[in-house]
Amino acid sequence: MSSVKPPQAAEGEAVHRKAEPYDVLIVGGGAIGPILACALADALGVSARIGLVDPAAADGAPGSADARASAISAGSKRLLDVLGIWRLVAPHAEPVAAVDITDASLDDLFRPVLVSYDNAVEGGEPATYIVENERLRAAVLEGLARRPGIARIRGTVEAWSPAEQAIVSLADGRTLSAALVVAADGRSSRLREAAGIGVVGWQYPQLGIVTIVTHEKPHRSRAVQHFLPAGPFAILPLKGDLGGNRSCITWTEDETRARAILALDDAAFLEEAERRFGYRLGRIALAGPRAGWPLATHLARALVADRLALVSDAAHLVHPIAGQGLNLGLRDVAALAEVVADAARLGLDIGSGVTLARYERWRRTDAAMSAAAFDALNGLFSNDWTLLRTARDAGLRLIDRMPGLKQLLVTEAAGLTGEVPKLLRGEPV
Repeated sequence: MSSVKPPQAAEGEAVHRKAEPYDVLIVGGGAIGPILACALADALGVSARIGLVDPAAADGAPGSADARASAISAGSKRLLDVLGIWRLVAPHAEPVAAVDITDASLDDLFRPVLVSYDNAVEGGEPATYIVENERLRAAVLEGLARRPGIARIRGTVEAWSPAEQAIVSLADGRTLSAALVVAADGRSSRLREAAGIGVVGWQYPQLGIVTIVTHEKPHRSRAVQHFLPAGPFAILPLKGDLGGNRSCITWTEDETRARAILALDDAAFLEEAERRFGYRLGRIALAGPRAGWPLATHLARALVADRLALVSDAAHLVHPIAGQGLNLGLRDVAALAEVVADAARLGLDIGSGVTLARYERWRRTDAAMSAAAFDALNGLFSNDWTLLRTARDAGLRLIDRMPGLKQLLVTEAAGLTGEVPKLLRGEPV
């Protein structure tokens, strides 16, 4: 495979000689940054120098506990499979066999299912899997460990500047250089700010709350989405040793009310959860820590700058109503890895404007449309206006009688529509 073509020496060559040289530097050590590092290491070959800058990087430790679980689409599963990570995730991933949707007020005793659908794409493959974030993180770290060519760099970025090579300065005084720097450093990305890239977005007057519970009856791999006036309440089936009696619950709540709920003792918190959970699975019990986080939407005004590409939350942050945040980030990974690999094979500069423009064209529309769609869904369902509720319930019932439309929506959520990158198709780049 062709090696990555280095850019020409800059005027500040003396500074560059002092810098630790890399072909690609990825800043951010959540899930997306390390997965991108694995994808690029495989695509560019053993001669490529890839650095992963992570403030928490230390002996592969996963860090603090994470109460959340993520939905992994069929396309994302294929990507992880190509990278050899899925086989590490699979024992802990619960395939979602079906989804039920209700629309009710909090005190309604009866919550009729307005839409129910089989959650499978063509060929019967599950469109979605649910996995706890800690399990996914551990699998990704093992994937990193099996690629010794990836340098894990503990540090915090203090400054960034583009030239013929990008220069990244760390808080401890080290300087790194690379043909391409990737910002995977989250919603408050310092690299995005350093590049002068603004965002369009807003905060919601809501918080997200998450915890894990056990229940008396098995979930039978069914996910439930209750649309309640304060926001959606989702029951996501988890793999476990209890025969399917374990789920992650996530709900969107009015900010003031959410903070009060999070401050309750375990018994009172469980009572609030039970009011939203319903009794279809019997009594529930807390089986994990609780967590809360502010909700927002933003879209970066540009996904690229000189020798810089933005991915995941640095590029776009979406409302969690559809559980697609991780999958959007993995679509970025698939597209950027393919663009960089294609440029390298042609002997082109992987950090050039021409190379990065292709990535931006590929990802801009999907990111913008997803942010707008999820924001609209939250606005449509996070209220209890009688007329609007009547209209949307009628719309949901209509969708339930249209199997073709339901299948189209499932395929879209699986990440298998449009111009699908090779990794999402299960093909190496």
